[in-house]
Amino acid sequence: MTSKSLIYGHRGVPVKFPENSLAGFAYAISQHIDGLEFDVHLTKDHIPVIMHDEKINRTTDGMGAIADYTFAEIRQFTLANGEPVPSLAEFLELVSGEPVHLNLEFKTDKHYYQGIERIVLGMIRQTDLVYPVVFSSFNLKSLQRGHDLDPTQKYAFLSSARIGDPEGFAATEHLEGLHLEHYQTMHHVAERVWTVDDPDELRQLFDKQVSAVITDNFELARDVRAAV
Repeated sequence: MTSKSLIYGHRGVPVKFPENSLAGFAYAISQHIDGLEFDVHLTKDHIPVIMHDEKINRTTDGMGAIADYTFAEIRQFTLANGEPVPSLAEFLELVSGEPVHLNLEFKTDKHYYQGIERIVLGMIRQTDLVYPVVFSSFNLKSLQRGHDLDPTQKYAFLSSARIGDPEGFAATEHLEGLHLEHYQTMHHVAERVWTVDDPDELRQLFDKQVSAVITDNFELARDVRAAV
């Protein structure tokens, strides 16, 4: 464990910009955020796009499932700031060469996108990134597929449940980390806790020196960390 927990922006900076928007990611990078957490799905024609939900209803002016649209079709819909739905390619162009940690979540727990791990890992390998990407998912099979394709990458299991024997579980499943909705005592496993916006909870996690917190408000979290 490092003595200073990293701070990841949860879907960018949703307190200031639409979640998972390029504008939010660009702002966070300009303010020297430690890391960015974001979510990836595939369109009907297998183009990775960044959005949290399986459907575009909540975050765009359109309706329907991402998997039912081609990339060209989904680009006709916009986020609240007028941006089109961002592609992973655009995001990687934005972060290329920037000193920012990345946590890419495979959104495969409700809808499985055939080949998403192979497609995404291929794109990551072709990008000039300063730090290794942490690939996370609620779907353990996605992480297993990723590890089978490229065992050199970092994989982390997302869970809101308590994990029995986290060290043993991580070793068995080839996991570098656990991304939990709560704190658990663990050793030799990176622990990144989501989604933490309460100053008191942030303070407690910084005191415990977790590997990272994932937050909607990275500037607040940074102020809390500075005072610890």
